[in-house]
Amino acid sequence: MATAVAQAVDKDWWRGAVIYQIYPRSFQDSNGDGIGDLKGITQRLPYVASLGVDAIWISPFFTSPMEDFGYDVSDYCDVDPMFGTLSDFDVLLDTAHKLGLKVMIDLVLSHTSDKHPWFAESRASRDNPKADWYVWADPKPDGTPPNNWLSIFGGPAWQWDGRREQYYLHNFLTSQPDLNFHNPDVQDALLDVVRFWLDRGVDGFRLDTINFYFADKQLRDNPPLPVEMRDSSIAPRVNPYNHQHHIHSKNQPENLEFLRRFRAVLDEYPAATAVGEVGDAQRGLEIMGEYTAGDDKVHMCYSFEFLSGHAPTADRFSEVMARVDEVVSEGWACWAFSNHDVIRHASRWDLTPAAQRALATLMMCLRGSICIYQGEELGLPEADVAFEDLQDPYGIEFWPEFKGRDGCRTPMVWENSNQNGGFSEGRPWLPVSHAHLPLSVAAQESNPAALLHHYRRAIAFRKAHPSLVKGAHSPMKRVGTAVTFTRSHDDETLFCAVNLSVDPCIVDMPEGVWHQVGQELGSAGPGPDGKLHLGPWQPALLLRGR
Repeated sequence: MATAVAQAVDKDWWRGAVIYQIYPRSFQDSNGDGIGDLKGITQRLPYVASLGVDAIWISPFFTSPMEDFGYDVSDYCDVDPMFGTLSDFDVLLDTAHKLGLKVMIDLVLSHTSDKHPWFAESRASRDNPKADWYVWADPKPDGTPPNNWLSIFGGPAWQWDGRREQYYLHNFLTSQPDLNFHNPDVQDALLDVVRFWLDRGVDGFRLDTINFYFADKQLRDNPPLPVEMRDSSIAPRVNPYNHQHHIHSKNQPENLEFLRRFRAVLDEYPAATAVGEVGDAQRGLEIMGEYTAGDDKVHMCYSFEFLSGHAPTADRFSEVMARVDEVVSEGWACWAFSNHDVIRHASRWDLTPAAQRALATLMMCLRGSICIYQGEELGLPEADVAFEDLQDPYGIEFWPEFKGRDGCRTPMVWENSNQNGGFSEGRPWLPVSHAHLPLSVAAQESNPAALLHHYRRAIAFRKAHPSLVKGAHSPMKRVGTAVTFTRSHDDETLFCAVNLSVDPCIVDMPEGVWHQVGQELGSAGPGPDGKLHLGPWQPALLLRGR
């Protein structure tokens, strides 16, 4: 019987899947304390299922002092009381599965909280059983840190600890010490965490900062990064982190072997999967290719090409996709325009409603899997959070040049009948944006022309065409202000053209017999001259005749 069930499971369900990211603090509060929780997520799962997505990814809900809002874990195998209990998670999992949704959870393996029992033991002495579980180093003779590595959150990546009279590494906050992956006991403990959640029934993981697991064993200095190569897609421009080429503090070759160990654990389960976050401005796509090639590492990764401030032009898309063809040809990408760490793309790219529709359509036609972030389907702009309301330590550190991540983390708006947007009966942990209320779920549900319905139609179109989910693709070409490419699977071939501009664009019809499809997405058909006349931000979707 078990064999028959295993054979019925689609182990490749992740390939081409649409994944909906939920930031639990801001999705739905069920108990009036102003903070979203697991019961709130469960309450709203029918809405998520109504979008047509395949899975949800839930940002961390583990026990944590919340210095970095759950990305500083003090117990990997329990739920923080502010979010509920393990029983609440089990109900969420069961409800999601009954609605046809897979559940992926966020694993933060590169570092823990300084309140984790592992770190409490490690810092107690230099000779205890966990003394080598974190990255410790002696100071230089003059007492300064062991090397020049910098923290993404500002300042040196080293914190002095008087008990051991050593520095410990922290790539993020000082309260987030980095684990020492060179120690096999650390790897074993983390893989036990993976098994704990897979045994509980989760379908996969989003791996935070997947390329940060290992640091150079010799702790060599990072070289400076030439000014012309600095890119603010990983850290804000005001952060000196952008001044280094981080060849020693992350992206180490030893990581590949750990990912193989990780994948071997996943492969013990019927259809478990993982998507890794690659945080690197210089080699993001190359690392994506390395980590996802073959079937012995992670299934998919995303990098920051479309999470950056670079305008979404035809040139930009064709340039990125050409690079993907070059270095990720044997791997699998996962595309995202927004998440909990970056300015919402409606604001970051200053998009009109028509542009948001076109980009949603384009995303659903790309080869790879897709992540959409809560509220993206509503077209939510970045919220303007006053300094006195800021919660994010990153924004507080670099204000006002960089306002942090709170603007993309404000509560989801479910209705516009009250200032809290249906999120909570109490005072929300971050204020609900006045600009978001008219874009609430309830307001858009009753408007057939709303962006919410376009997202539903675009996701449904993707799922209706196997070539878009798991098919091959031709090289993306730029034709004027449009991009064009084909997707093919078995006997189905789709031609996709999307105009990424306010200017009209003319695209030649591909050779052969083609039928216009996707009219519900505003797809253009051939004009009297046999060409595709694309209006501003208009797609053309054609199915090859059989």
